[in-house]
Amino acid sequence: MRVHVVSDVHGNTEGLAKAGDGADALICLGDLVLFLDYADHSRGIFPDLFGVANADRLVELRTARRFDEARELGRELWAGLDVDRGTAIESAVRRQYAQMFAAFPTPTYATYGNVDMPALWPEYAGAGTTVLDGQRVELGGLVFGFVGGGLRTPMRTPYEVSDEEYAAKVEAVGEVDVLCTHIPPELPELTYDTVARRFERGSRALLDAIRRTRPRYSLFGHVHQPLARRMRVGATECVNVGHFAATGRPWVLQW
Repeated sequence: MRVHVVSDVHGNTEGLAKAGDGADALICLGDLVLFLDYADHSRGIFPDLFGVANADRLVELRTARRFDEARELGRELWAGLDVDRGTAIESAVRRQYAQMFAAFPTPTYATYGNVDMPALWPEYAGAGTTVLDGQRVELGGLVFGFVGGGLRTPMRTPYEVSDEEYAAKVEAVGEVDVLCTHIPPELPELTYDTVARRFERGSRALLDAIRRTRPRYSLFGHVHQPLARRMRVGATECVNVGHFAATGRPWVLQW
């Protein structure tokens, strides 16, 4: 059995269409939406609406962790736009989802990232795509558990939940062979982004579950340039499957 795993697709539809080549199944750990490309400020929903110069400014503020100023810039820009904010974002996300869900091979098993909009997924997930969050599935004799979304942060991305809600989803998954999540367990080596030079939020509940239930693998994304891409926690191999938007390469699990 060969499974390809991707995360942080962020609009890389061309790469996604090839991600399942040679695999028995594709697993996607979320973040399909591209709101703003931090490497190329001309790409994404934000520059499409407000231009590259404003995208440059937003990235500068967020990178400096000046989140209040970043939100104020956003409010000013939206106030000057003759369109409802929610309507404009949903319309743009729908266009991206239509392309990306159409690129998923059959079968695909997917969970949400923190920038995704779960309410829209049922409209675009075809018969070959199974969406899982706090649920499990058996593939080739191994049990895979899925926990989507992220924890609450000053960034206020669309699918952030409380620590308690996230822990409940981890608990619902129970003992599995492969634990698939969008965010990593809460370990400094796995949560520090070396380019953004900041810690992203990882989950303590996820780390506790790994230590308690000892899955073979913990697979995740979210941190685009982590200090460590993989490390062991007891019997578990913890792997950041990579920033697919940048690499276009899936991580391979074969057994």
